[in-house]
Amino acid sequence: MIYFSNVSKQYGTQILFVETGFQLNPGEKVGLVGPNGAGKTTVFRMITGEESPDEGDVTVPKRISIGYYRQDIGEMSGRSVLDEAIAGSGNLGDLHHELKDLEHALADPERADEMEAILDRFGHVQDEYMRHGGYDLESRAKEILHGLGFEDEQIEGDVGALSGGWKMRVGLARILLGRPDVLLMDEPTNHLDIESILWLEKFIQSYAGAVLMTCHDKDFMNRIVDRILEIDTGEFTSYSGDYDFYVRERAIAEANREAAYARQQAMLAKERRFIERFAAHAAKAAQVQSRVKKLDKIEAVELPRHRHVVEFRFRQPPRSGEDVAELQGIRKGYGEKVIYDGFDFRIRRTERWCVMGRNGAGKSTLLKMVAGAAKPDSGTVKLGASMRMGYFAQQSLELLDPSRTVFEQLQHDFPLEGQGVIKNLLGAFHFSGTDVDKPIRVLSGGEKSRLVLAGILFDPPNFLVLDEPTNHLDLETKEMLVGALENFEGTMLFVSHDRMFLRGLANRVLELRPGDGEHPAQPPFEYLGSYAEYVERTGSEASGVHQ
Repeated sequence: MIYFSNVSKQYGTQILFVETGFQLNPGEKVGLVGPNGAGKTTVFRMITGEESPDEGDVTVPKRISIGYYRQDIGEMSGRSVLDEAIAGSGNLGDLHHELKDLEHALADPERADEMEAILDRFGHVQDEYMRHGGYDLESRAKEILHGLGFEDEQIEGDVGALSGGWKMRVGLARILLGRPDVLLMDEPTNHLDIESILWLEKFIQSYAGAVLMTCHDKDFMNRIVDRILEIDTGEFTSYSGDYDFYVRERAIAEANREAAYARQQAMLAKERRFIERFAAHAAKAAQVQSRVKKLDKIEAVELPRHRHVVEFRFRQPPRSGEDVAELQGIRKGYGEKVIYDGFDFRIRRTERWCVMGRNGAGKSTLLKMVAGAAKPDSGTVKLGASMRMGYFAQQSLELLDPSRTVFEQLQHDFPLEGQGVIKNLLGAFHFSGTDVDKPIRVLSGGEKSRLVLAGILFDPPNFLVLDEPTNHLDLETKEMLVGALENFEGTMLFVSHDRMFLRGLANRVLELRPGDGEHPAQPPFEYLGSYAEYVERTGSEASGVHQ
């Protein structure tokens, strides 16, 4: 279907691809992986024709349709959420809106003299619209928007009033609605909650078209892809299997390559010793020349590149009292919508509560009330003795000073620490080399999250309140974060859509169960076990979503 043949590409001195290639076949689900800057986005842009290779060919048949979901979705305003999703869904969306315009034209008395031409065009558009299933377009659009977490009032509301994250969901909806032959997806789970991620998994599993995607959610990749395409050192390497299979096979390949490198180095050292020893012996001259020629022809085995991991020993927090936080008789609402009514909840030392619940259930509201960032309408929130809290939310990123560099920010926060300690801390959060001198104003969302988390965990509090700490983080950073927090001796209350994070850390589950149009509200469910045990017992990875 899509072929990359002997492709080379570079930007200035940065070489991305060197005479390499791959193909994407109909119906395949492929995960695209590689370190930052390896060229994953460039692959997408070459497929869509936005960029061309320096050498080689990228072949994309003209008859196939391509939908590209990217992190930069552009401006959205002036339409309802439903109309915006339909408008960007490709040819069928264009026909939908042209039909509406033609209907208005037919009812316009000032265009009576154009009526014959309008009627003719209306007939052609309507026929094509019907042949492509256009009359169920609105119902399919609503189904997709509901799956991505939108309520009915949001669907009919102004798309311009949405936050950036919700606009990203609209952008995803219009790509899925278009049902292209090929889906290109750049981090589709970044702005989704776990309920929407689970819905998207099922949607793509049953999707008939081909999919090529990047994703930092290992569970999502494992359930969807049947092949991994890796970009490393300018080449594409294909692994037939899911992400876990790729990790295992890559480790085996690296071990074999390291062994081959060691064998070759031993052989080269032996040959060089012979050449040095007998270079001046006339009787051995022919053998020496033969071995010199042999060495010149040998293709050197190169060691595999490993991502440099900086070890950093995180400090343990001071011990808190046994009762960390207690909420009694909490009532909280926004306008007519009541989120909590008579809610009681207690958190004890060393407990790690993950808070589950569909969008709008009140997860972030609970964390804000515990952290003191929001007050209940009635009831009390009481924190225990000897308490030091660290609160991470997406708003925390706004507290960084854009005029400082990464290093200057932590130096300002910890003025008594040496430069070496701060650089080691930044290295543990994958700021290496010149990254530490980056101005904060140019950092991505993921980089800002890493910087804020580094500041929180360097001198850790004994109570961590974390609202979606893994948003925008890559897999290596998430694994590092889980590893750092596994041995954390304090208490945690957190919301996360990342199942690796949930499995690795939660030893308690609070499931919020508000009502909806079909089901009445139920009291919150407290499960006094790990997230993995909760999933096994309930058969549900998220509130109301069964496996």
